[in-house]
Amino acid sequence: MNILVINAGSSSLKYQLYDMRDESVLAKGKVERIGMDSAILSHEPSGKNEVREVSEILEHTTAIRKVLGMLIHPEHGVLERIEDVHAVGHRVVHGGEAFSSSVIVNEEVKSQIKRLFDLAPLHNPAHMLGIQAVEQNLPNVPQAVVFDTAFHQTMPAHAFLYAIPMVLYRRHKIRRYGFHGTSHAYVSERAAQFLGKPYEELKIVTCHIGNGASCAAVMNGKSIDTSMGMTPLEGLMMGTRSGDIDPAVVPFIMAKEDLTVNEVSSMLNKHSGLLAISGISSDMREVTEAMQSGDKIAGFAFDMFTYRIRKYIGAYAAAMNGIDALVFTAGIGENSEAVRKAVCSGLTFLGLEFDDERNRTGRGQERLISTDASKVAVLVIPTNEEWMIARDTYALVSGGEPHGIAVTPEQVPSRGS
Repeated sequence: MNILVINAGSSSLKYQLYDMRDESVLAKGKVERIGMDSAILSHEPSGKNEVREVSEILEHTTAIRKVLGMLIHPEHGVLERIEDVHAVGHRVVHGGEAFSSSVIVNEEVKSQIKRLFDLAPLHNPAHMLGIQAVEQNLPNVPQAVVFDTAFHQTMPAHAFLYAIPMVLYRRHKIRRYGFHGTSHAYVSERAAQFLGKPYEELKIVTCHIGNGASCAAVMNGKSIDTSMGMTPLEGLMMGTRSGDIDPAVVPFIMAKEDLTVNEVSSMLNKHSGLLAISGISSDMREVTEAMQSGDKIAGFAFDMFTYRIRKYIGAYAAAMNGIDALVFTAGIGENSEAVRKAVCSGLTFLGLEFDDERNRTGRGQERLISTDASKVAVLVIPTNEEWMIARDTYALVSGGEPHGIAVTPEQVPSRGS
């Protein structure tokens, strides 16, 4: 069975095509600048040269049609006919409380995703465009959706609720949801397999550190806490996001700078974080290079960034009463030796012993970067969210259960219950 995985944004679309017989990637690529007459399709077929095509692509239906055409192209394609796409899996950022596992797309599922637009206005509407575009091009092909929030639906109520009037949760479902769940699920399970220990018996902190970043506490195979909240703004300092901030700062800035709610939201999401503090870039590679060249402000930004990761790891050690494994993943987590070393340097109280040589070698591979004597195993595990989406889609269209199906979310107690 061939599974096409789609990650649709408002003006972009990424894809991978999997052959589930041997779990291989047949092709991958992306469409950028959707909505313009100079949109770019980049297509990478397995075993062949990459292809780039510039053309007018004004909406997602056309983008999907272009992708499908490339997949069956006589020279650049990997399939003989379009009917060889047997199912499509989509990434959807926000599933709210409605979805604790991946599901097959139907009218009710689409309605629920639309109801969640307010919780993820930058993401869910774009994902819906991807679903509808596939329906237009492949009307008889089953589709599945895999939610970033689903893995975290096992969090207990005392972890996901905010200490605000309960009526706001009852009416509007204001609570912590968490994100990057597909990545946290993948790397935590792979960590258990790497260590040869039962997933259900481990205490793992996973650090998905990229331009967007979050940590999760995974205890006995379930997420019990995570750093992102109702939106991806909460938690760690990120590339352009502020992370944790005193809520009173928002009205204070609005009054002092005469800003609107939207302007403050834009500032916190797009003009803060590593970019704001370093004054150089949101890219950790550029900040690290400047720091190593003697730029003290870049070094300060680096220290802020790594301190907050270390602080969350310590908090989750307390939440789980210890850690068996610490996992780094995503763009920075997988590639920045300096970030991993800085984070781990302050965790010796956990019995963590860092191995500099292991940290420097084996880039791009799953590997241990702590010493053999370390009480906490520190691992680098490249994430593979697309594969998780393909796997869940395959399971669902084959009549099985999606991988790692979550338990029913804990109910918030009410008076007299």
